[in-house]
Order: sequence, then structure tokens, then C-alpha cells
Amino acid sequence: MLVDNSVDALAYIDHDLDEPGARETVMRMIEEEKKQYRPTKNYLEHLPPLNLSAFETPIMKAEFERIANRLPFEKLSMKRYDLPPPPAGKLSDVQAWAECVDNSSAQLEHQFVRLANIEVLLERGPQSWQLYNETLVRMLSSAQKQLTKLREKVQEVNFSRKSQQKRVGDELAEMNSKWIGLVSKNYEIEVAITKLEADLRLLGETPITQSEAEANSNEF
Repeated sequence: MLVDNSVDALAYIDHDLDEPGARETVMRMIEEEKKQYRPTKNYLEHLPPLNLSAFETPIMKAEFERIANRLPFEKLSMKRYDLPPPPAGKLSDVQAWAECVDNSSAQLEHQFVRLANIEVLLERGPQSWQLYNETLVRMLSSAQKQLTKLREKVQEVNFSRKSQQKRVGDELAEMNSKWIGLVSKNYEIEVAITKLEADLRLLGETPITQSEAEANSNEF
């Protein structure tokens, strides 16, 4: 049968650590407990092995392998931006020149596309950036509202815990006072019983007069 134990620190009423020497005693007990724990090299063998590559992408794996093999970083290839003429052996080859012309046309079209993108960016970029910033501001405002609500809930929880602990603390203090009183009373009773037992043992050894017996009984 499982028992749901609600363990809560009594931070608002428990001041035992403030007593002289209490904190030092607790720390000493912790150090003694730590000395009893002697971990071995295989104390983690019951855990599954770590999968260090669980979140690695193919690009990351390739880069890690390059670093492990101490290979230089591959620079960006600018070959596609070159306009090389046909090789020396194909300077009179019409097909080779046609391929060069096609390459030049493709790169020229690419530059036209880049210019068009730049023009669109200049025309629409500020507005797009402004909308993006407004979106960020709304996200920030929403996050701040959530944070404020969360802090309010934390304050409510802390206030509730403090109120409960203060209320229970008064009850605990009253019960502790009663317990101390009962313990003191039990101690007094034990002392009286011990004295009575001693007196009873003396009765068998020394005769006691009636006046002495009455005096002893009046003491209790």
C-alpha cells in the first residue's frame, strides 16, 4: 500500500538551526555520512550508456570528424562565380564556347535575380522589419504578463504556506508546552515514587511512628 507523504519544510516557524551549535552539528553529521559512502568506479553501471550523438546532425557529424582528423576548414567555393574561357585545347570548339556562353547567361540571370531581391528588400524591407519588431514586442509583452501571473501565483503560494505554518506553529508551540509540562509532571511523579519506594524499604528496617508517617504523607 502506497502512502502519499506530503513533506513540507517549515521554513517560517522552524528555527532550530539558529540555535547555538545546531548548524555545526548538522554539518558534522553530513560529513560523517559522506565518509560512509565510498563510490566505486562502476557505481553507474546500472544506468544506460550515454548516447553522445543523439542530437548530432549529418553536418555536425562531418564537422566533428574533420576536427578529429585535424583537417583544415573547407573554404567557400567561388567557382560558380567564375567565367572561365574554354580550355586551351578547345578554343576553336563551338560547343565549348556555347557552354561558356550558357554559364555567362546563367550567372547574369542570377545577378538580375539578386538585384531584384535587393530592390524588393529596399522597398518592403523596412515595413517587414517593423512588423517583425512589432511581433517581438507582442511576444515580449505576452511573456511578461505570463511572468507576472506566475510571480503572483508564487507569492500566493508563499503567503498561503506562511499563514498555514504560522497557524500550525502556534498549535505546535502550545502542544510542545503541554508536552514539557507532562514530562515535568511525570518526572516529579517518578521522583515521588522513588522516594516512596525508599521509604517503604526503610519501614522494614526502622520502625516509624504515627506522626512521622503522617508527615511523610503530607509531603505528597
